[in-house]
Amino acid sequence: MTVVADALPDDPGTLKAMVLAERARAERLEQIIKELQRHRFGRRAETLPEDQLLLGLEEADQVEAAGEAAAEHEAPVRRAKKAASRRANRGSLPSHLPRIEMLIDIESHACPCCSGALHRIGEDRAERLDIVPAQFRVLVIRRPKYACRSCEEVVVQAPAPARLIEGGIPTEATVAQVLVSKYADHLPLYRQAQIYARQGVNLDRSTLADWVGRAAFLLRPVNERLLASLKSSVKLFADETTAPVLDPGRGRTKTGQLFAYARDDRPWGGADPPGVAYVYAPDRKAERPIAHLAGFVGVLQVDGYGGYRVLSEKNAVTLAFCWAHVRRRFYELAAAGPAPIAAEALARIGQLYAIEESIRGRHADERRDIRQQKSRPILDDLEPWLRAKLELISQKTKLAEAIRYALARWQGLTRFLDDGRIEIDSNVVERSIRPIALNRKNALFAGSDAGGAHWATVASLIETCKLCGVDPYAYLADVITKIVNGHANSRIDDLLPWAYRTAPELKPWPEDIAYGPTNGDASQWTAAPHLRDMARGRRATQYARRSGDSDVRFARFIPSMGIPARRHRHDLFIAMSSIAMTHDRSISSSFECAGLI
Repeated sequence: MTVVADALPDDPGTLKAMVLAERARAERLEQIIKELQRHRFGRRAETLPEDQLLLGLEEADQVEAAGEAAAEHEAPVRRAKKAASRRANRGSLPSHLPRIEMLIDIESHACPCCSGALHRIGEDRAERLDIVPAQFRVLVIRRPKYACRSCEEVVVQAPAPARLIEGGIPTEATVAQVLVSKYADHLPLYRQAQIYARQGVNLDRSTLADWVGRAAFLLRPVNERLLASLKSSVKLFADETTAPVLDPGRGRTKTGQLFAYARDDRPWGGADPPGVAYVYAPDRKAERPIAHLAGFVGVLQVDGYGGYRVLSEKNAVTLAFCWAHVRRRFYELAAAGPAPIAAEALARIGQLYAIEESIRGRHADERRDIRQQKSRPILDDLEPWLRAKLELISQKTKLAEAIRYALARWQGLTRFLDDGRIEIDSNVVERSIRPIALNRKNALFAGSDAGGAHWATVASLIETCKLCGVDPYAYLADVITKIVNGHANSRIDDLLPWAYRTAPELKPWPEDIAYGPTNGDASQWTAAPHLRDMARGRRATQYARRSGDSDVRFARFIPSMGIPARRHRHDLFIAMSSIAMTHDRSISSSFECAGLI
């Protein structure tokens, strides 16, 4: 300690400066430690998703159900009353499901009083949801041979149907199931092999991997066409995430990258269907997105990655940045402890998001006008406020970094004010990254760069199916079958996921909350009865906003959506409140029309 003390200067001013510098450094290190702790042990999301909230309530629901069952067991009258209530409020089961009728009749049709013949006066019908677990079956293909008795050398036989794997055992539907399980349900191949083994079908993991590789190679032209179609748009979202890949020569994994390019024009009523295309790259160099987006002209909404800046300089691309990334930096500071400046910044950014929520689903011009009227004053005040706060704090703190991050991208962050097609953030593509992260967590890594490319190909088609409300299994089975049977490359657009949206047998994906019909056709709602009730409520709200329908007519429309009114009254209250505010009507009158009060 004497040596250190002797090395210190004697000037008090110099000592004060050193103490202040060390204090700033200590505060910065403390903030980094808190961020690492929150990243490792805490909740990363800035908001609590609905699914996460429901997950936490599952146990409580189970305990409540067990208590009700015990009470009903002790009180038969209560059990009968509860049963009648369930029948009244459960709604109807999906109409597309097959019905297997079971007739439960009396043993004797003789009258118990006079022994005369009973005649039928009616019946009670009850529907219950049953399930048949997935099971394998063997398709036996028989091709008779025919010969001519007069011509000994003549043998006629129908040609064998084309197969994805010549000489292999799987049908195209089987391969599609493996793909969906791996890339949509995030089941690694070894887990699928274990599941199939329980049914007595022993399929080695390497066999399943061979099927996946061949299918991915077959689907590559469709994925390339999907990316080309997205690049023809006037606005895209872009993001990237890591993809661990085996590096055999080094005995460990290397870090590849999956770039995601997404389109979703539904928030402003665009006509182009939503979609996302993933492209695998071995690194994150700026040349990768430049090559991927060659020929794209328009607005690219991204995070703060510097590689996209090079893209805007070399290509005819205008960058719009993401307010969610700005907000996240302030949120991390506010979550770690008292941070008045960060909390104030979050409150101001929250005002922007409240405005965006109110205009979601409206036309681009209308969104732009409202932003100019309401959002621009907020941002005009926010920029000088950030600059003033930046001058008051140490430039080495995390708060200063957060402020500089926002100010350095201010032009791109405010670009959404002048264009109603631009979103306030890039959450559209962020949501498309989540399935990749889940698959990465379960599968750990891809086997090679080629495996990463296969991952990108199949994931692109599956995630686009989800966005378009198409069943990924039915889509992949049909597309693989068509390609195997020689589908013309000139008609490849017929194989894109959104080309299957009009098929009545393909059900909307439950995770996707799309916007409602604009032509007032209630059948478009009732055709998807398996959607979550809350999703229906949100669709209902968007339907009213976009179609300009009155709350009275909409109230009559609610029963056709099949929402159990008593069980989900909260969702209906939210929907009707939004509709009332949208059409400048009183909330109470809207509730009366809907029969809620």
